[in-house]
Amino acid sequence: MSGTTKNAGPAWSAPIAVDEIAETGLHTEIEAPAEARESLAKVADLRDLPRLTAAFDLTKKGSSVHVNGRVSATVGQTCVVTLEPMESEIEEAVDLVFAPAGLGAPAKAGDEPPEPLVGGIVDLGAVASEFLLLGIDPYPRKAGAKFVAPPTGDDGPHPFAALAALKKQPGRGPS
Repeated sequence: MSGTTKNAGPAWSAPIAVDEIAETGLHTEIEAPAEARESLAKVADLRDLPRLTAAFDLTKKGSSVHVNGRVSATVGQTCVVTLEPMESEIEEAVDLVFAPAGLGAPAKAGDEPPEPLVGGIVDLGAVASEFLLLGIDPYPRKAGAKFVAPPTGDDGPHPFAALAALKKQPGRGPS
């Protein structure tokens, strides 16, 4: 998980200790504070990040933790076509397994290995930040915005126009 700034830890931290998760599971909803949203907006090169929330269901499976949920956000961006400000809605599904070091083998071939469970803590703020960053459209477009290429008319001079004119003169060019 890399939702970190260059100098410090995660921009948004919401740790849950594995010991806090009941045998029946744990449902939690979190909302990023203004400072975390501002920091994430800088990391993601957004105009602003007015809303970032997440809802997670955590269940224990032996020494592993399964995290299932959804990250929702409103991001302020600039349209790559019109260069006008715009807002986009992000909805990202989360389905991760965290396991202590040494238990990192995938259950089946082709499955993703589990995320490392460090110190018995799952940082849901870091999870939400990572999925937010993955869900941002790097080339946002306003609805209906279309790129129109500039005309490429043949009305200008061509670099080989002089050679073509010479070739058309009588007695010049191949016979």
